[in-house]
Amino acid sequence: MTRGEKARKYFEEGYNCSQSVVLAFEDVFGLDRETLLRLASPFGGGLGRLRQTCGCVSGMAMVAGALEGYSDPKAKEAKASLYALIQELAAEYERENGSINCRKLLSRLMQVPEESVDAAPKPEERTPEYYRKRPCAGLAASAAEILERRLDLAENAADN
Repeated sequence: MTRGEKARKYFEEGYNCSQSVVLAFEDVFGLDRETLLRLASPFGGGLGRLRQTCGCVSGMAMVAGALEGYSDPKAKEAKASLYALIQELAAEYERENGSINCRKLLSRLMQVPEESVDAAPKPEERTPEYYRKRPCAGLAASAAEILERRLDLAENAADN
């Protein structure tokens, strides 16, 4: 199963968008599943359902941080390198999906006006109708696939 397929499956099991992407890369974190899920939990719905930066993009950033992040506050080159990677990942996600903004993605993909995209803190029930109208499983798969391709490119470059 690809990481994209895993991310889709996790979303369809009820995890939020960010958790779904992060879980697809669970093996790279070195954290127990409960901690990982808690760390990714606030990023669903564009950060707490504020409908800002898509939770799938936040999930990609969390995985990238686990793999390429820095811990030294004076590590200017490492910081710049990580930020460049995040910008590249976000740009690729935007090329593939049309935006990195949750509200814009939902509006366009669900064919509703942006102002009608629900941002109330209470999440919707996960019903068959929810999954039919909601593009998030596919967006989680897209994010995981982008990250997986990027990781494969980095591994291939290191091998050559």
